[in-house]
Amino acid sequence: MSNRNQPGFFISFEGIDGAGKSTHLEAFAQHLRSRYPGKDVLLTREPGGTPLGEELRRVLLNQAMHIETEALLMFAARREHLAQVIEPALLAGKIVISDRFTDASFAYQGGGRGLSLDKLNTLEELVQGRAEGLIQPNLTLLFDLPGSVAEERRSKARSPDKFEQLDLSFFEKVRAEYLRRAKEDPERFVIIDALQTPELIWKRLQEIRLQY
Repeated sequence: MSNRNQPGFFISFEGIDGAGKSTHLEAFAQHLRSRYPGKDVLLTREPGGTPLGEELRRVLLNQAMHIETEALLMFAARREHLAQVIEPALLAGKIVISDRFTDASFAYQGGGRGLSLDKLNTLEELVQGRAEGLIQPNLTLLFDLPGSVAEERRSKARSPDKFEQLDLSFFEKVRAEYLRRAKEDPERFVIIDALQTPELIWKRLQEIRLQY
């Protein structure tokens, strides 16, 4: 099943830690419920989204490990997420909003950690590949923010996980990979300027129209 040929609509929220995407997730889901009253809207997240995925999330965000182990666990959680949550919801015609998806693996494990993009491409094809094509979001909202600003925001947040503790250089590389992905697939990505006030960002999000 390719997400391009099913009755549902798949949206992902992406961005470096501190970009502010999580602030708008629930409100955006409620906005879509109002705009598309005939559609069920499902809000989920990665890593996570299933009982197994949430267990893997706890390990991934807090335990040191080899970079290839980290990538394999991320994609293992994603395979379960797709099989148990995302694919059934899309087949049922639901709107699925995921807080992160595969772009995050390319940005964090690829751009930030330095894992070969060829290896990530192989994992992406294994986990998301179908005869009709890769399962990918129909729309990705990328909250873009300079690493230095995101770092300042993170310093005021809750206890950081292992990724949030990483340095500015790491997050600049994560950002660069996100922007590379967006440039490669401009029809899927909408870049949100996360330097704006929350009010302006919310106004921009309300302008989004889903192209079924």
